[in-house]
Amino acid sequence: MFPSRKWLYPGMHVKRWIVLLMLGFMAFALAGAMQLAWAYRTLAVPEPFTEPVQTITLQFIPHPFRAMLVGSIGLAITVLAIFKLYNSLMEVVAEPRQRERLVDLIYARRMLKTGPRVVTIGGGTGQSVLLRGLKEFTNNLTAIVTVVDDGGSSGRLRREFGALPPGDVRQCIGALAIAEPLMTRMLNYRFSKGDGLEGHSLGNLMMLAMADLTGGFESGIQELSRVLAVRGQIMPSTLESVKLCAELEDGRTIAGESAVGSAGSSIKRVFLDPAQPPAYSEACRAIAEADFIILAPGSLYTSLLPNLLVPEIAQALSESTALKLYVCNVATEPGETAHYGVDEHLAALRQHAPPEICRFVLANDRTKVPTANGTFELVQTPEADSAVGDLSVITADVIDMEVPYRHDATKLAQAVMQVFNEYSGSKRERKRASSSAARAS
Repeated sequence: MFPSRKWLYPGMHVKRWIVLLMLGFMAFALAGAMQLAWAYRTLAVPEPFTEPVQTITLQFIPHPFRAMLVGSIGLAITVLAIFKLYNSLMEVVAEPRQRERLVDLIYARRMLKTGPRVVTIGGGTGQSVLLRGLKEFTNNLTAIVTVVDDGGSSGRLRREFGALPPGDVRQCIGALAIAEPLMTRMLNYRFSKGDGLEGHSLGNLMMLAMADLTGGFESGIQELSRVLAVRGQIMPSTLESVKLCAELEDGRTIAGESAVGSAGSSIKRVFLDPAQPPAYSEACRAIAEADFIILAPGSLYTSLLPNLLVPEIAQALSESTALKLYVCNVATEPGETAHYGVDEHLAALRQHAPPEICRFVLANDRTKVPTANGTFELVQTPEADSAVGDLSVITADVIDMEVPYRHDATKLAQAVMQVFNEYSGSKRERKRASSSAARAS
């Protein structure tokens, strides 16, 4: 089981510790006052020192005003000390222009701890873009990723070391790391030369090393996430070494994730070899405990569907009472989804997974992009707030105008969280409704 991320954002509980500190000061001061009162009542002050002692102890001032004066002086000293301490700490932890952001940052971090439990399912660039935006809304994130990649650096490591492909995990770690985007650049750094190193990404090698050091792929993800201060959890859909296969419209059957995207013929269906790999148990548990489950954008046949072809993952999704949303791609992908609209994406989704895996669909409605003609093809979107079968289609502008064939992380996160805020009741209410429906049937 993946441990809690309390090591990353420990509960601050600032107010309670300040109160405890003040109580400690008060107890210490009270003890001193009691000792002075005892000395005043029981010990005789020598005659030459009587008048100076009375002056020092302010006995020439009536008792109530004496207490108010001493208390005011003590309060002023305390406030001054706190102010000076704050300034000293700020000089260490922040530049002057950043001090105003510190209180907002602390507040935001505490709010993120109480955010909804969100599970994203997918792989590749699409899922990492989604995670990059979602980490600004909640720390309770779980990314479930595919393990069918067999091309590039991941494929080489898979063949040479028998390891599960780390590429999709690497992208999620980069997206959820606190030091992102610098961390993303480092993890995605690809060696351009070197015997045996050329073509490998640094993040993939780090994942392989950590898995070897800790004795397993899942523990390697956990420890690398801890070292790189990742918000949330990342886990594979299965620990089985699976191969993605596809049956094409021209009758051919091909094997291998890299071959599926370059088959030269439309895809009829995809399947896994072995056909029923066991799911990673913690992935199923995360789905069961989620408030919000998002089927992430990305390569439909090679990133999203391989997760849903793991039977226990599909079953856990069907049984989950969470709000479930599918985020459709903004552009088609040559070799996989050429000329696909939202309807075709949903048809492929329904063909490979039970209908209960999602209730809502989020699609892009910004269809006029200057560079689209002849460069890439935008996914055709139904009318806003329409329905496809029993699915509700919600539309929003989620395109990254600098890279118009991809989602914008901020726009996408805002759109999906708006869906959650508008359509999700409490999980308890959804469970109650599900139980009532089951009893009625």
